[in-house]
Amino acid sequence: MNEPKPDFSNKSYLLPHINREGRKFGIPTLITALLLTAAAAACAVLVAVRGGDMPHHAFFTSLAAVLSFLAAPFLLLAYGVFLFFRDPERYPPEDESAILSPADGRICMVKDCPLPAELLDALPEGVSPQTLHTRVSVFMSVFNVHVNRMPTAAKILKMAHVPGKFLNASLDKASTDNERCCYLMQTPCGTLYGVVQIAGLVAKRIVPFVSDGAELARAERFGLIRFGSRLDVYLPAGAKAEVREGQIMVAGETVLGHLPCRKQNEESK
Repeated sequence: MNEPKPDFSNKSYLLPHINREGRKFGIPTLITALLLTAAAAACAVLVAVRGGDMPHHAFFTSLAAVLSFLAAPFLLLAYGVFLFFRDPERYPPEDESAILSPADGRICMVKDCPLPAELLDALPEGVSPQTLHTRVSVFMSVFNVHVNRMPTAAKILKMAHVPGKFLNASLDKASTDNERCCYLMQTPCGTLYGVVQIAGLVAKRIVPFVSDGAELARAERFGLIRFGSRLDVYLPAGAKAEVREGQIMVAGETVLGHLPCRKQNEESK
């Protein structure tokens, strides 16, 4: 995967790259703000040109003030929406055996459990559905980048969207009760693992960028969740979590653990 050259300019922080999903919300808000600003400016110019003797002078003066007052929050809202949908480039480590965090945020849970029930019917023959995997849960607040990235290079064996509730995503029961989208992944060396996008209290929409059978590179974008949520990663069987609760994650960069098959191959050489 060709990585872009890092941008250290102030512009990259103040005006970051925006994911295409953000245009649906940001552009209408920005247009509303610009129309209100233009209308306020037109009223102010009219009052200045015509002077105090024009009919309805007080009305147009007040209207200009009201429109200016309304335009300011819309401008701030538009900027906030664009920031929410920011989509900065990420630079994964050179270690190909590393399993990367799929989301920005903070780890809220690390526990052992089987893969989600919605994925079990797609397991290859001979793989036990009772096998325990270490589940690493990353909680995303509304201030985090919400574009999700692949933990490793992998093929999607199955995707399953599950309707559900919108409980606090930091709760353990959100893994089974909340609206979610489940992915069963298989790496090039045959290792299986799972990823689950979970909606939360504010998040009401999971947006996948991929479909069944897609083959993706590590750190490649595969979806996003709007307005705060959680990502669960079910590490491959035998992989040990190398992070702990409370740790801050960076999608596509922070290492959660390592692929067992890669480590075995390296040790056998």
